[in-house]
Amino acid sequence: MGRILAIDYGAKRTGLAVTDPLGIIATPLEYIKTHELETFLAEYFRNEDVEKVVIGMPKKLDNTDTNATALVQAFVNRFRKVFPAKELILHDERFTSKMALDAMIAGGIKKKGRQEKGTIDKVSATIILQSYLESNS
Repeated sequence: MGRILAIDYGAKRTGLAVTDPLGIIATPLEYIKTHELETFLAEYFRNEDVEKVVIGMPKKLDNTDTNATALVQAFVNRFRKVFPAKELILHDERFTSKMALDAMIAGGIKKKGRQEKGTIDKVSATIILQSYLESNS
């Protein structure tokens, strides 16, 4: 069984999280500039056995698209062309940024650390991945 990688895609930064090789535990991996994502993923896929990729899909409470939905969908389309062999799963990402911030506060991360947007992106990706794992257990 390979790892599962989660992507919290954003216009400027993208948060990544990954499971252990058994696909059980979700941990933050990295945040990177979005324009570097494709190169990062190609290298990561060369070095790690990634079975599935979960991408957070932004939706409103009424399940309609948000301002970011089209941006994420464009990335999904590109991902499918560039990495056709990778299983791709779209997963609801509602409230993940708020949950990430709350988790960081609960974890005792000081205000300065919480202002680092990339950290929120990594934690959001981890929450997306954990949510996916729980919904499929």
